Amino acid sequence: MLTAITLFLIGIGAGVLGALLGIGGGVILIPLLTGLVGLPIKTAIGTSIISVIATSSAAGAVYVGRGLTHTRLSMTMEIATTLGALVGGFTAVLINPNLLSGLFGLVLLYVAYSLRGIKKEAEDVAPTGFLDTSYIDPLTGEPVKYGVRNFPLGMMASFIAGSVSGLLGIGGGVIKVPIMSLLMGLPMRAAIATSNFMIGITAATSAVIYYRHGYIDPGIAIPTALGVLLGAQIGSRLGSRVHSHRLKQIFQILLLIFAAQMLYRALTGAN
Repeated sequence: MLTAITLFLIGIGAGVLGALLGIGGGVILIPLLTGLVGLPIKTAIGTSIISVIATSSAAGAVYVGRGLTHTRLSMTMEIATTLGALVGGFTAVLINPNLLSGLFGLVLLYVAYSLRGIKKEAEDVAPTGFLDTSYIDPLTGEPVKYGVRNFPLGMMASFIAGSVSGLLGIGGGVIKVPIMSLLMGLPMRAAIATSNFMIGITAATSAVIYYRHGYIDPGIAIPTALGVLLGAQIGSRLGSRVHSHRLKQIFQILLLIFAAQMLYRALTGAN
Protein backbone atom coordinates (compact mmCIF):
# COMPACT_ATOMS: atom_id res chain seq x y z
CA MET A 1 0.00 0.00 0.00
CA LEU A 2 1.27 3.42 -0.91
CA THR A 3 2.09 5.74 1.97
CA ALA A 4 2.58 9.46 1.88
CA ILE A 5 6.10 9.01 3.28
CA THR A 6 7.08 6.62 0.48
CA LEU A 7 5.80 9.01 -2.16
CA PHE A 8 7.50 11.93 -0.44
CA LEU A 9 10.87 10.13 -0.42
CA ILE A 10 10.53 9.12 -4.07
CA GLY A 11 9.73 12.73 -4.83
CA ILE A 12 12.85 13.99 -3.04
CA GLY A 13 15.11 11.72 -5.10
CA ALA A 14 13.46 12.69 -8.36
CA GLY A 15 13.54 16.37 -7.44
CA VAL A 16 17.25 16.40 -6.66
CA LEU A 17 18.20 14.73 -9.93
CA GLY A 18 15.64 16.68 -11.94
CA ALA A 19 16.95 20.04 -10.73
CA LEU A 20 20.59 19.00 -11.18
CA LEU A 21 19.96 17.97 -14.77
CA GLY A 22 17.33 20.50 -15.82
CA ILE A 23 14.79 17.82 -16.68
CA GLY A 24 12.07 18.51 -14.11
CA GLY A 25 12.25 15.10 -12.47
CA GLY A 26 9.48 13.57 -14.58
CA VAL A 27 11.84 11.40 -16.60
CA ILE A 28 12.99 9.88 -13.31
CA LEU A 29 9.71 9.98 -11.41
CA ILE A 30 7.53 8.15 -13.95
CA PRO A 31 9.74 5.01 -14.11
CA LEU A 32 9.92 4.99 -10.29
CA LEU A 33 6.15 5.28 -9.88
CA THR A 34 5.39 2.64 -12.49
CA GLY A 35 8.27 0.28 -11.68
CA LEU A 36 8.60 0.51 -7.90
CA VAL A 37 5.08 1.53 -6.92
CA GLY A 38 3.06 -0.04 -9.73
CA LEU A 39 0.96 2.94 -10.73
CA PRO A 40 -0.74 2.90 -14.16
CA ILE A 41 1.35 4.98 -16.52
CA LYS A 42 -1.29 7.65 -17.15
CA THR A 43 -1.72 8.21 -13.39
CA ALA A 44 2.07 8.33 -13.05
CA ILE A 45 2.21 10.91 -15.85
CA GLY A 46 -0.46 13.03 -14.14
CA THR A 47 1.49 12.89 -10.88
CA SER A 48 4.69 13.76 -12.72
CA ILE A 49 3.13 16.82 -14.32
CA ILE A 50 2.23 18.27 -10.90
CA SER A 51 5.73 17.49 -9.64
CA VAL A 52 7.36 19.09 -12.68
CA ILE A 53 5.53 22.32 -11.87
CA ALA A 54 6.90 22.13 -8.31
CA THR A 55 10.43 21.49 -9.57
CA SER A 56 10.34 24.43 -11.94
CA SER A 57 9.05 26.76 -9.24
CA ALA A 58 11.82 25.82 -6.81
CA ALA A 59 14.83 25.32 -9.05
CA GLY A 60 13.92 27.96 -11.60
CA ALA A 61 13.90 30.72 -8.98
CA VAL A 62 17.38 29.73 -7.76
CA TYR A 63 18.88 29.66 -11.25
CA VAL A 64 17.31 32.98 -12.23
CA GLY A 65 18.68 34.56 -9.05
CA ARG A 66 22.17 33.43 -9.99
CA GLY A 67 21.91 34.86 -13.49
CA LEU A 68 22.29 31.49 -15.23
CA THR A 69 18.89 31.52 -16.97
CA HIS A 70 18.46 33.05 -20.42
CA THR A 71 15.05 34.54 -19.66
CA ARG A 72 14.53 36.27 -23.03
CA LEU A 73 15.13 33.05 -24.92
CA SER A 74 12.97 30.99 -22.58
CA MET A 75 9.95 33.27 -22.89
CA THR A 76 10.18 33.20 -26.68
CA MET A 77 10.64 29.44 -26.95
CA GLU A 78 7.81 28.79 -24.52
CA ILE A 79 5.26 29.99 -27.08
CA ALA A 80 6.08 27.03 -29.34
CA THR A 81 6.50 24.64 -26.41
CA THR A 82 3.09 25.44 -24.92
CA LEU A 83 1.33 24.86 -28.24
CA GLY A 84 3.10 21.51 -28.49
CA ALA A 85 2.08 20.61 -24.94
CA LEU A 86 -1.58 21.09 -25.81
CA VAL A 87 -1.27 18.75 -28.79
CA GLY A 88 0.61 16.14 -26.77
CA GLY A 89 -1.76 16.27 -23.80
CA PHE A 90 -4.88 15.69 -25.89
CA THR A 91 -3.13 12.83 -27.71
CA ALA A 92 -1.95 11.12 -24.51
CA VAL A 93 -5.38 10.61 -23.00
CA LEU A 94 -6.56 8.81 -26.14
CA ILE A 95 -3.79 6.29 -26.87
CA ASN A 96 -2.95 2.88 -25.43
CA PRO A 97 -0.87 2.87 -22.18
CA ASN A 98 1.56 0.29 -23.61
CA LEU A 99 2.22 2.57 -26.54
CA LEU A 100 2.88 5.43 -24.12
CA SER A 101 5.46 3.32 -22.28
CA GLY A 102 7.15 2.35 -25.53
CA LEU A 103 7.28 5.95 -26.73
CA PHE A 104 8.70 7.00 -23.37
CA GLY A 105 11.48 4.41 -23.63
CA LEU A 106 12.36 5.39 -27.21
CA VAL A 107 12.54 9.08 -26.29
CA LEU A 108 14.92 8.28 -23.45
CA LEU A 109 17.19 6.25 -25.73
CA TYR A 110 17.30 9.06 -28.29
CA VAL A 111 18.14 11.70 -25.73
CA ALA A 112 20.88 9.54 -24.14
CA TYR A 113 22.43 9.12 -27.60
CA SER A 114 22.16 12.80 -28.53
CA LEU A 115 23.95 13.92 -25.37
CA ARG A 116 27.23 12.51 -26.68
CA GLY A 117 27.79 15.73 -28.59
CA ILE A 118 27.36 18.12 -25.66
CA LYS A 119 30.65 19.79 -24.76
CA LYS A 120 32.08 20.30 -21.29
CA GLU A 121 31.12 23.50 -19.48
CA ALA A 122 31.35 26.54 -21.78
CA GLU A 123 33.55 24.97 -24.44
CA ASP A 124 33.04 26.31 -27.99
CA VAL A 125 30.40 28.89 -27.04
CA ALA A 126 30.62 32.51 -28.16
CA PRO A 127 28.43 35.58 -28.85
CA THR A 128 26.52 35.39 -32.14
CA GLY A 129 24.91 38.82 -32.25
CA PHE A 130 21.47 37.35 -31.53
CA LEU A 131 20.14 37.27 -27.94
CA ASP A 132 23.69 37.53 -26.62
CA THR A 133 24.04 37.30 -22.85
CA SER A 134 26.49 36.20 -20.18
CA TYR A 135 26.78 34.70 -16.71
CA ILE A 136 29.47 34.15 -14.11
CA ASP A 137 30.58 30.52 -13.97
CA PRO A 138 30.03 29.47 -10.33
CA LEU A 139 33.03 27.12 -10.42
CA THR A 140 35.65 29.40 -11.97
CA GLY A 141 34.27 32.87 -11.28
CA GLU A 142 34.93 33.76 -14.92
CA PRO A 143 32.32 35.41 -17.19
CA VAL A 144 30.87 33.19 -19.92
CA LYS A 145 29.53 35.08 -22.95
CA TYR A 146 27.38 33.38 -25.55
CA GLY A 147 24.67 33.94 -28.13
CA VAL A 148 21.90 31.91 -29.75
CA ARG A 149 22.32 29.97 -33.00
CA ASN A 150 19.74 28.31 -35.26
CA PHE A 151 16.78 30.08 -33.66
CA PRO A 152 14.10 29.00 -36.20
CA LEU A 153 15.14 25.36 -35.88
CA GLY A 154 15.16 25.77 -32.11
CA MET A 155 11.56 26.99 -32.18
CA MET A 156 10.49 24.02 -34.29
CA ALA A 157 12.29 21.66 -31.94
CA SER A 158 10.60 23.39 -28.98
CA PHE A 159 7.18 22.55 -30.41
CA ILE A 160 8.27 18.91 -30.57
CA ALA A 161 9.60 19.13 -27.00
CA GLY A 162 6.25 20.49 -25.86
CA SER A 163 4.41 17.68 -27.62
CA VAL A 164 6.62 15.10 -25.94
CA SER A 165 6.09 16.85 -22.62
CA GLY A 166 2.31 16.79 -22.91
CA LEU A 167 2.34 13.22 -24.17
CA LEU A 168 4.67 11.78 -21.53
CA GLY A 169 4.45 14.21 -18.60
CA ILE A 170 8.18 14.84 -18.42
CA GLY A 171 8.27 18.63 -18.65
CA GLY A 172 10.17 18.62 -21.92
CA GLY A 173 13.54 19.09 -20.22
CA VAL A 174 14.96 15.87 -21.66
CA ILE A 175 14.44 17.39 -25.10
CA LYS A 176 15.05 21.07 -24.33
CA VAL A 177 18.48 20.66 -22.73
CA PRO A 178 19.99 18.83 -25.74
CA ILE A 179 18.24 21.24 -28.15
CA MET A 180 19.69 24.29 -26.47
CA SER A 181 23.15 22.75 -26.01
CA LEU A 182 23.59 20.97 -29.35
CA LEU A 183 21.47 23.05 -31.73
CA MET A 184 21.32 26.53 -30.27
CA GLY A 185 24.83 26.87 -28.83
CA LEU A 186 24.06 27.42 -25.13
CA PRO A 187 26.56 26.21 -22.51
CA MET A 188 25.29 23.14 -20.67
CA ARG A 189 24.89 25.04 -17.41
CA ALA A 190 22.82 27.78 -19.06
CA ALA A 191 20.73 25.19 -20.92
CA ILE A 192 19.91 23.41 -17.64
CA ALA A 193 18.97 26.67 -15.92
CA THR A 194 16.85 27.88 -18.84
CA SER A 195 15.10 24.52 -19.10
CA ASN A 196 14.21 24.61 -15.40
CA PHE A 197 12.65 28.04 -15.89
CA MET A 198 10.49 26.82 -18.81
CA ILE A 199 9.25 23.39 -17.78
CA GLY A 200 6.70 24.54 -15.22
CA ILE A 201 4.74 26.53 -17.80
CA THR A 202 4.81 23.59 -20.20
CA ALA A 203 3.62 21.16 -17.54
CA ALA A 204 0.82 23.44 -16.35
CA THR A 205 -0.63 23.39 -19.86
CA SER A 206 -0.81 19.59 -19.84
CA ALA A 207 -2.04 19.41 -16.22
CA VAL A 208 -5.43 20.85 -17.14
CA ILE A 209 -6.00 18.09 -19.70
CA TYR A 210 -4.91 15.24 -17.41
CA TYR A 211 -6.97 16.56 -14.50
CA ARG A 212 -10.13 16.78 -16.59
CA HIS A 213 -9.71 13.12 -17.58
CA GLY A 214 -9.18 11.91 -14.00
CA TYR A 215 -5.47 11.06 -14.25
CA ILE A 216 -4.36 13.32 -11.38
CA ASP A 217 -4.99 11.80 -7.93
CA PRO A 218 -4.41 14.45 -5.23
CA GLY A 219 -3.63 11.77 -2.62
CA ILE A 220 -0.70 10.63 -4.75
CA ALA A 221 0.27 13.88 -6.46
CA ILE A 222 0.47 16.12 -3.38
CA PRO A 223 3.00 14.17 -1.22
CA THR A 224 5.05 13.36 -4.32
CA ALA A 225 5.10 16.99 -5.42
CA LEU A 226 6.10 18.15 -1.92
CA GLY A 227 9.03 15.73 -2.02
CA VAL A 228 10.01 16.92 -5.47
CA LEU A 229 9.80 20.52 -4.30
CA LEU A 230 12.23 19.87 -1.45
CA GLY A 231 14.52 17.78 -3.67
CA ALA A 232 14.57 20.47 -6.34
CA GLN A 233 15.73 23.08 -3.85
CA ILE A 234 18.56 20.77 -2.79
CA GLY A 235 19.49 19.86 -6.35
CA SER A 236 19.57 23.42 -7.65
CA ARG A 237 22.02 24.37 -4.90
CA LEU A 238 24.21 21.35 -5.54
CA GLY A 239 24.23 22.09 -9.27
CA SER A 240 26.69 24.97 -9.01
CA ARG A 241 29.20 22.67 -7.31
CA VAL A 242 29.14 19.89 -9.89
CA HIS A 243 30.87 19.99 -13.28
CA SER A 244 28.47 19.95 -16.22
CA HIS A 245 30.18 17.03 -17.93
CA ARG A 246 29.66 14.95 -14.79
CA LEU A 247 25.98 15.87 -14.82
CA LYS A 248 25.80 14.74 -18.44
CA GLN A 249 27.31 11.34 -17.58
CA ILE A 250 24.83 10.81 -14.73
CA PHE A 251 22.02 11.87 -17.01
CA GLN A 252 22.99 9.37 -19.72
CA ILE A 253 23.25 6.42 -17.34
CA LEU A 254 19.85 7.13 -15.80
CA LEU A 255 18.24 7.52 -19.20
CA LEU A 256 19.54 4.14 -20.37
CA ILE A 257 18.33 2.37 -17.22
CA PHE A 258 14.88 3.89 -17.35
CA ALA A 259 14.57 3.39 -21.11
CA ALA A 260 15.14 -0.35 -20.63
CA GLN A 261 12.50 -0.43 -17.90
CA MET A 262 9.86 1.39 -19.93
CA LEU A 263 10.47 -0.66 -23.08
CA TYR A 264 10.17 -3.85 -21.04
CA ARG A 265 6.83 -2.68 -19.64
CA ALA A 266 5.61 -1.84 -23.14
CA LEU A 267 6.55 -5.25 -24.53
CA THR A 268 5.12 -7.20 -21.59
CA GLY A 269 1.99 -5.08 -21.23
CA ALA A 270 2.75 -4.29 -17.58
CA ASN A 271 0.74 -1.10 -17.42
